[in-house]
Amino acid sequence: MLKVTKATAADIPLIRQLTFAIWPQTYSSIISKEQIDYMLEQMYNPETLRKLIEEDNITFIIIYDDKEPVAFASYNETEPQTWKLNKIYILSSQQGKGTGKFIIKYIVDEIKGKGAKALQLQVNRENKAKDFYEKLGFKIIKTADFDIGNGYFMNDYVMELAL
Repeated sequence: MLKVTKATAADIPLIRQLTFAIWPQTYSSIISKEQIDYMLEQMYNPETLRKLIEEDNITFIIIYDDKEPVAFASYNETEPQTWKLNKIYILSSQQGKGTGKFIIKYIVDEIKGKGAKALQLQVNRENKAKDFYEKLGFKIIKTADFDIGNGYFMNDYVMELAL
């Protein structure tokens, strides 16, 4: 049975453990190992995660299947009534079992209660997760390239789910 807990700074080691288990297999066929390593260091170092959780008001959740952590996500309000799903990562052993749908539903229920009218996300244009998001009702609203430094870019679709 899936269960959601809100993460705190004490959960940073677990978030990092999940990230390092999920990221390489998710992105190795899409971006270079060097870019993966760079992004992991930039986005998932303990200090960056602490700042996101404690200072930037980004909600992180960890999803457990029984007592086993299997996924995490983060989201926040970016403008009035528009929220952004910043991260959603699920262990490959858990994919195809409804976990992603469960997480999106949980977040949608949470943010609707706060007046949200839309949930947006970015997904790499080569990531097969795009099809998953489309099945849930997300629509591509733009194509964008984000300069993340060191000569690297995130080549993404920005997608939106109207609530």
